[in-house]
Amino acid sequence: MIGRTISHYRILERLGGGGMGEVYKAEDERLKRVVALKFLPAQMTRDKVAKERFMQEAQAASALDHRNICTIHEIDETEDGQLFIVMACYDGETLKDRIEHHSLNPVKALDVAIQVGEGLSEAHRKGIVHRDIKPANLIVTRDETVKIVDFGIAKLERQTHLTTDGMRLGTVAYMSPEQARGKQVDHTTDVWSLGVVLYEMLTGQRPFRSDFDLGVVYSIVHEDPDAVTALLPALSPEFEGVLQKALMKDKAERYQSMEEFVADLRALRSDSVPVVSPLASTLRGAPRSVAVLPFLDLSATRDQEYFCDGMSEELISALSKIPGLHVASRTSTFAFKGKEHDIQHIGQQLKVTHVLEGSVRKAGDRLRISTQLITVKDGYQLWSEQYDRQLDDVFAIQDDIARSIVQALKVRLGDQTTGQLFRRRAENLEAYHLYLKGQYFWSQRHKGGMRKAMEYYNQAIALEPTYALAYAGLANCFVTLGAFTYLSPQDAFPKARAAAQKALQIDEAVAEAHSALATVALFGDWDVRTAEQEHRRGLELDRAYATGRSWYAVFLSVTGRASAAVDEQRKALSLDPLSLMINSLLGAELYYARQYDDAREQLLKTIELDPGFGTAHSYLGLVYEELARYDDAIREFEQSRELMDLPMVVANLAHAHGVAGNRAIAEQLLAELAETATQRFVSPFFVAAVYAGLKEPDRAFDWLAKAMESRDGWIPYLHCDPRFDVLRSDERFSSLVARIGVVR
Repeated sequence: MIGRTISHYRILERLGGGGMGEVYKAEDERLKRVVALKFLPAQMTRDKVAKERFMQEAQAASALDHRNICTIHEIDETEDGQLFIVMACYDGETLKDRIEHHSLNPVKALDVAIQVGEGLSEAHRKGIVHRDIKPANLIVTRDETVKIVDFGIAKLERQTHLTTDGMRLGTVAYMSPEQARGKQVDHTTDVWSLGVVLYEMLTGQRPFRSDFDLGVVYSIVHEDPDAVTALLPALSPEFEGVLQKALMKDKAERYQSMEEFVADLRALRSDSVPVVSPLASTLRGAPRSVAVLPFLDLSATRDQEYFCDGMSEELISALSKIPGLHVASRTSTFAFKGKEHDIQHIGQQLKVTHVLEGSVRKAGDRLRISTQLITVKDGYQLWSEQYDRQLDDVFAIQDDIARSIVQALKVRLGDQTTGQLFRRRAENLEAYHLYLKGQYFWSQRHKGGMRKAMEYYNQAIALEPTYALAYAGLANCFVTLGAFTYLSPQDAFPKARAAAQKALQIDEAVAEAHSALATVALFGDWDVRTAEQEHRRGLELDRAYATGRSWYAVFLSVTGRASAAVDEQRKALSLDPLSLMINSLLGAELYYARQYDDAREQLLKTIELDPGFGTAHSYLGLVYEELARYDDAIREFEQSRELMDLPMVVANLAHAHGVAGNRAIAEQLLAELAETATQRFVSPFFVAAVYAGLKEPDRAFDWLAKAMESRDGWIPYLHCDPRFDVLRSDERFSSLVARIGVVR
């Protein structure tokens, strides 16, 4: 379909599909606008009932004119008789994508639910019941407007013959009890479905779950869901009451109109009814949360630092898999290592309600591990425990501590069991210690640290050849070395891919390996489909893996979804608020989204956290260029150059001098890069940017051609990098972007 012209619509790309049709993005060549075309599946073209239902969707939706309902422009038919609807195409993401792996805060969830409710109220006034309200059918646009789509199984009062008793149409997890039984439905079934969506937005999980559809149906009809306040103790009883009323199994006890439901949702947004209980956590609307601080080494020889760090890291990884529990990431908690801060300050910085402290004392082959869980609000010790074990029993110690913390916090495990919390670890204790040393140096994120980390990962693999996490660590090192051009893409990405694939051959459930493989697929292969699949699998396996979520945000930016990239990077930052890299990358996403003032503010905050972090200075220099503050840009690039020995920083400095009118200095820096290229890899992409800044388009395109030929890892950024805006009107530019093929 891609590239075809149907009627006066040129098909640009596939957006998705379902049981009632495939959806494509297209250009309306008459009105010069982008639209979405939904086609009835070819195999259903001759199905009279399917065709009638498809026509019903068009008629139902076209009769509705509301800001929260997708606009229908027209319905048409191809030459071979295939029906299609022409709809508005929105720049945004589905609610399913937004809440996948992440719940929404109560205020944001309320805002979405109110908008959906208002759109459905309009549909109900026109006698239309949607019958398939679910996150995948709700689009959140860039300006946070919610659009209801897909009225494909809508029931019109005048067309009840399409949905008689015994027909169970819809998505099982969101069906009302009467819908699940195949009974007649009315507008209260949309009330139920919106209640299910609101529950999922708040908790990150559906209220009725099973491995099989029949099990879900049984749960919907016969079982009560977990109380939402059991998963979110800070939520107010009033909020719980509204949700319970929407999910009453007897529809006569449910809200009798969507207007009534929306009115109560609006009341929760007012000052008269609290969203969260005043007796709950001081963190407004936040679920129970914990930060695991680096354990202290109290051994006489002080030789257990790596073990202490690994103890903390394993607990963070395990606890982050528990539904309803927010766990601060390793990077953020380790920022407090070796520093004296009171618990309240740490809690405020990490946005958590509880802090776990611990210490390790080793004597011979015996370990004594002491732990205490402290409430941030009042400094009260909620729980403490001491473990005396043999050194070779370390994994059992970790399990015991995690289970004790879960019990102390009274967090329900939902579908998870304690046996599923921990990753597959090494059988060889020495290999485990070597892996922990690798993690310690990997966390430093500079070239020397990564080289040292790789040494330890390889030593761990030599002792235990099936150590999946060590292979994933190697993959992450090669990805970073390639991304920062310490190595050429030909040297870095194949090695990253091989290490990630080896990790997944051993254990498919290693989230770090999936994220590394996704990044290689995008920047090494320009394979968007594989990259997205691997990113989503990684996030599915570990919703709290901040680095993976940050890399996914980069993927969204490079593939043309700037707004979603900013949102996703913010989610990563919420998991790891003190990560210098994620803070910097949020500034980068704002820069690529052309939100220069916000980018500047974010990067200045990052530099305030650590003035010695060169990446933040480099991105800030790029922002100052776009603000025409060239002296400030040059100053930032010079500071970055002092902190990072990278040709790309020299190229950035050359570009800044070029746009500032300092041509002689820019050319001198270009000569320096040419000399450097005889010794190490210099990215042609960055040289091309310099020539773009010097307003030499022919030479810029020559270097971009070299970047294409060498599979430069930065070339996918071409379409979104503001430095190349001066080339966009040249037909060679659009040709290059099309050849790269990563923009959706």
